[in-house]
Amino acid sequence: MANSINFLLLLSLLAFAPFCHCNKKIGGYLYPQFYDGSCPRAQEIVKSIVSKAVAKDPRMAASLLRLHFHDCFVKGCDASLLLDSSGTIISEKRSNPNRDSARGFEVIDEIKSAVEKECPHTVSCADILAIAARDSTVLTGGPSWDVPLGRRDSLGASISGSNNNIPAPNNTFQTILTKFKLKGLDIVDIVALSGSHTIGNSRCTSFRQRLYNQTGNGKSDFTLDQKYAAQLRTRCPRSGGDQNLFVLDFVTPVKFDNFYYKNLLANKGLLNSDEVLLTKNQVSADLVKKYAERKDLFFEQFAKSMVKMGNITPLTRSRGEIRKNCRKINT
Repeated sequence: MANSINFLLLLSLLAFAPFCHCNKKIGGYLYPQFYDGSCPRAQEIVKSIVSKAVAKDPRMAASLLRLHFHDCFVKGCDASLLLDSSGTIISEKRSNPNRDSARGFEVIDEIKSAVEKECPHTVSCADILAIAARDSTVLTGGPSWDVPLGRRDSLGASISGSNNNIPAPNNTFQTILTKFKLKGLDIVDIVALSGSHTIGNSRCTSFRQRLYNQTGNGKSDFTLDQKYAAQLRTRCPRSGGDQNLFVLDFVTPVKFDNFYYKNLLANKGLLNSDEVLLTKNQVSADLVKKYAERKDLFFEQFAKSMVKMGNITPLTRSRGEIRKNCRKINT
């Protein structure tokens, strides 16, 4: 009799178990419905604040997308990038890829404050970054996707990881491929995720060598369209003007589309890390051509690759913490 009662109890528990648990295989414990019970308005709050920020400053969409990318490539998607320097922490914001260029931290602060009021100590900063990246993509005309959630926040940062792991504008194709492979990403992910350069800006210092001294011989990069290079030189001199901003996609700079790939085919990719996708590897070159022709294929793969990137070694369950303030660990 006792056994039959236990069996019935088990059946009743299974009947009320959330079906979303079938998705837990993503990243171990991440699934889109993670906050459905504990903070059902979380994604609505993120979207509202991101929308307001992008309406005020169209550049912010690319900045928020970039924060998620730069976070995930260092220690995994754990919001380590958001930590300010303290007695025991050297902030990743000071690293070469982030110093003077990473931005949007105040928007994340605003989101975190609003979410904490709604449901205290529930939604992680790492998940806020992941949702904000998706919303920024959608707001500028790009694809949407269900963001797997359930990440927790790191208890530390890694400035060395930030300096060494994030692909740089002047990296060779092989170096970029190695950095992606170390994170479980492949050549398809490289080409698709690089398509985020369809929005946003880059600083003169990030591509100057292409204009003046690409291979150490004092000459410009021959793979760069020379009329385009001449235009760039007018605001990116040999010295000075390091922080001058240039749109990554000069055709539709604030619209998420596939003109990034079309520009590459015209030899008008701004960064060296963009152009090598076309000139240094046949597989990536074929993907560039495919995405230039078919925006729908690019959008489909971009969404898949963003989910894949968002699952780089997340902290889950009892690892890490839910920060009250994204800029510092809890005390």
